Amino acid sequence: MNKLTKAFILILAALISTSLVYAEVKGVKKKRSLPHEYGNVVMNNQSEKNNMAPVVFNHWLHRAKYTCRLCHVDLGFAMQANSTGIKEEDNKKGFYCGACHNEKEAFGPSTKKVLGEEVKHCDRCHSFGKKVAFEKDFYKFTADFPKERFGNGIDWEKAENEGKIKLTDFMESISIRRKPLNIPKDSQVKTQVSDMPDIIFSHKKHAVWSGCELCHPDIFDVKKGVTAYSMSDIFSGKYCGLCHDKVSFPNLDCQRCHTKAV
Repeated sequence: MNKLTKAFILILAALISTSLVYAEVKGVKKKRSLPHEYGNVVMNNQSEKNNMAPVVFNHWLHRAKYTCRLCHVDLGFAMQANSTGIKEEDNKKGFYCGACHNEKEAFGPSTKKVLGEEVKHCDRCHSFGKKVAFEKDFYKFTADFPKERFGNGIDWEKAENEGKIKLTDFMESISIRRKPLNIPKDSQVKTQVSDMPDIIFSHKKHAVWSGCELCHPDIFDVKKGVTAYSMSDIFSGKYCGLCHDKVSFPNLDCQRCHTKAV
């Protein structure tokens, strides 16, 4: 067994150990999400207060159509789940979800009358705890997408490169016209663990989905090397962990980041 393999085993063992300790302290067992559930967010700031089932937002379908920047910058969705405070009246005015779910870009709260009756679409969003037949089935939708080992099992970057998905990054009356991004070259992030490969961070890959505004300066300082963070911070959902382990591929997939040859 070489040193690189040993390093990966030690890190994976540490992650598993940390998860078990956390589960024991909290009295819960962490469940690995099913592929179609990975990245889903349950939104319940207002729903149950108004006698509605919570909303289940599936990231996999939205990320197959839109960039992260369109929603988290242009539409103003916060990066932390349930911290935006969306209300039904906001959506009706065309904000947040209502910017798309307006019967034009995507389905709205109701459709035109069918056989004299108005068809409601409430359950398509307020689906928590319900058996809802969705228009798009994850497994059929992604059947020919390139696969990976973790998360929801899809290599989204490769899917875009192969033309399986085409992302929308502009919405009329919502987005602003931007000049093409001046994307920096890939940068190397030194690791603190002996024999662990350094990280090669690709600005190009992240800029396609998130732009620059999503990360800078709120998460990372614009100047290289100023923001100090550790793997412990990332595992606890900060910095890279704001996306990875929640929507982007999980932190267990070490080799997706630690790619520089030792």
